[in-house]
Amino acid sequence: MVTKTELKNALADLGIKSGMTLEVHCSLSSFGELEGGAATVIDTLKELVTEEGSIFMPALRFSPELELTESDKKLGLTVKIRKLPPDAERTAMGIVADTFRKLPDTYCGTDTISTAGWGKHGKEALIGGLDYPIHNGGKALMLGVDIYKLTAMHYVEGITPEDINAQFAPTDEINRIYPPEDWLCEAGHPPVKAWYKIQDTAYDKGLIKEAAIGSCKAMFFDIWQVVSLYENELRKDPYGLWGMKKPG
Repeated sequence: MVTKTELKNALADLGIKSGMTLEVHCSLSSFGELEGGAATVIDTLKELVTEEGSIFMPALRFSPELELTESDKKLGLTVKIRKLPPDAERTAMGIVADTFRKLPDTYCGTDTISTAGWGKHGKEALIGGLDYPIHNGGKALMLGVDIYKLTAMHYVEGITPEDINAQFAPTDEINRIYPPEDWLCEAGHPPVKAWYKIQDTAYDKGLIKEAAIGSCKAMFFDIWQVVSLYENELRKDPYGLWGMKKPG
């Protein structure tokens, strides 16, 4: 079992300290067994960051990816996720984020796509989601998860060419069966998992610091230093990034 003291010492050694702004993503099961569970993760982070700092976690009300039926596959569906009601106890964000968003001292939006925040600048979660940590020196702490859980990456995707997005958008028939107000669906995948290219580049540049906490692999880095790598590639060669050919 990983104790709270071991967790706190490991996070402090990674560089988490008072006054820091953090975007946190966590798989509790990655620790194997952690003394005190989700509450220990949250309490430890608060003790390290203090109220002079801020903690942000995802509060997206999405189910985990649901199993596709044969009919779904014939429609071309590759991802099927249900949008959950405001009173949903558990989401695909994990028990740490789900516990965090419901605490009385946490600010949390009510939209399906929301962010939860705590501390000095936690209220910014209600205004701009992750805009504050992204653009004000925030750090990312990934506990047992990789870059594909880093919500901040989505914040630069507005510059993605529309024809890339259109290739994987659900058809009218899919939208009829799975209305967009209730479902998040995709029809296809790019040939390459581009975010892993960004993660590899960040490692090559020495931007990511790692630690093992029990069986949990922790990653710690400056949010914008990594997200800006993605933005730069989207501006330079978005088709090559995703392993696709540019039309024409």
